[in-house]
Amino acid sequence: MRFTSALEKRRQAGLLPVIPDLKRRSPKEGDLFAGRELHKLAEALQNAGAPVLSVVTESQHFGGSLELLKQAVATGLPVLRKDFIQTARDIEETAQAGAAAALLIVSMLDEKTLVSLLDKCKACGLDALVEVHTAAELGIVNLLGPKLVGINNRDILRLEKDNGTVENTSMLAALVKQPALVVSESAIRDQEDARLALQAGADAILVGTALLQATDLGAKYSQLQVSIP
Repeated sequence: MRFTSALEKRRQAGLLPVIPDLKRRSPKEGDLFAGRELHKLAEALQNAGAPVLSVVTESQHFGGSLELLKQAVATGLPVLRKDFIQTARDIEETAQAGAAAALLIVSMLDEKTLVSLLDKCKACGLDALVEVHTAAELGIVNLLGPKLVGINNRDILRLEKDNGTVENTSMLAALVKQPALVVSESAIRDQEDARLALQAGADAILVGTALLQATDLGAKYSQLQVSIP
């Protein structure tokens, strides 16, 4: 199943899709795996009902790797690769690793490269989650019409060390050109934040740190799956 289709299916079931973001380390919060293996975390999330997974493969700041991506792919769920993707080769290796989707960060790409990478994703059978943080970035994306638009509530150029909130989703979601699905990313800590993101216009949420720091990963995931009115 395609990554986007899995999100749409969960919405059709009346629940806000929660994309678990598996990252070994956070520049702001430090070690998040705490000695746990990714395949065990992925298994727990799958058992809790996660329709998809996201894996951070960037190594320098987040401690990721393609091997972690492959472990997540082994669950059989559609997997998003999150990294500072810059080239066609990055897209090719993402597809070869078995991922279903790739993250493209607008703040790190010029418009020509962004268009080229969107075309490459399509050629490789990958969905693209195109991430913005500002209205100016969203203006560029709206001209391209991707199926998935991510609104990062924190600033990736600051390695997400800022104290972003769901308010950024509130400001930008209404400006997204339809019929794109909107994913609210980062700074979502609990059920109340999930509801705020939904009310702000998010079609799905991506949550990493709050899940990985929870005492009971499965219970936390279930808590974040709020009903769509």
